[in-house]
Amino acid sequence: MKFLKKSSIVVCLFFLSTVLNAQKNTMARNFYKHDKYLSSDKLEGRFVGTKGNNKAAAYIKKHFKKYRLQQFGDSYYQPFKVFVKEGINKMKSDSVATQNVFGFIEGSDEKLKNEFIVIGAHYDHWGWGGIGSGSKKKDTVAIHNGADDNASGVSALLCIVEEVSKLKVKPKRSIIFVSFSGEEEGLLGSKYFVNHLPVKKEAVKVMLNMDMVGRLNAEKQIYMGGAGTFPNGVELMKNLGQNSGLNPVVFAGDVGGSDHVTFYKAGISAIGFHTGGHPQYHTPEDDIDLINFEGGALVSKYIYNALVSIANYNEELVFIKQD
Repeated sequence: MKFLKKSSIVVCLFFLSTVLNAQKNTMARNFYKHDKYLSSDKLEGRFVGTKGNNKAAAYIKKHFKKYRLQQFGDSYYQPFKVFVKEGINKMKSDSVATQNVFGFIEGSDEKLKNEFIVIGAHYDHWGWGGIGSGSKKKDTVAIHNGADDNASGVSALLCIVEEVSKLKVKPKRSIIFVSFSGEEEGLLGSKYFVNHLPVKKEAVKVMLNMDMVGRLNAEKQIYMGGAGTFPNGVELMKNLGQNSGLNPVVFAGDVGGSDHVTFYKAGISAIGFHTGGHPQYHTPEDDIDLINFEGGALVSKYIYNALVSIANYNEELVFIKQD
């Protein structure tokens, strides 16, 4: 075999670098596009039971359909009702309708396709805030856009859906993509989902959740709890950090307080991803101009690699309880 000339090698490396950068930049642009829409004033903070919440659901549904997710039954929606104290967020009723949005990609392995990995992020937020809400500024009635909490998690979810849809050979296990509503009121969407799973509970092997992944810090730290809830999870998550541009902070336990906790309490392995807290949490200042969308792309790619790795796991996926 003839050896390439040095100039040819340089050209090849430059081309490869250009391709990789183009992919990263495309994902960053898409992350920003999704977050900008979901956290825009016209959605008015995506409070459950509002037009803004429904518009967010429709946006997610549109992209699930675009990337050819299959439906369970005849809809991408899983409707449920949420109790809201009258007066909060200008609500006139104490019982409002909302919905989870979900679909799936069938696995490529004849046997393992009957097992499911769930990946999700909640899309609701605190609307106009005010007294009775979870706002940190209850004396301020203003739109809480939730660009990081949790338009960022949904943006990552949609970027990951797009990447999986491009695979010529899909992962061995099937993957359920779900965006929850009612998280802010007490993980209500994920509780409804787990209590009304579209498949047998024992078929759901691992859940990956993204909540506040849009503010990657200078140290490029992606935090995760629950990596020890399935075999060799901690090792996998650390190994995926190599050449990722990120510094994963991996906890075997410390499952956390977002929608993945619902799965963990039901005996399903679960990991929660986030990029850390900040002073704008649950305030009207959590806006798009503070989102690190290039960091969001790095995080999305890392979680995509984790998702595909777990969906292709050769080892049996079993639940490991953490102290």
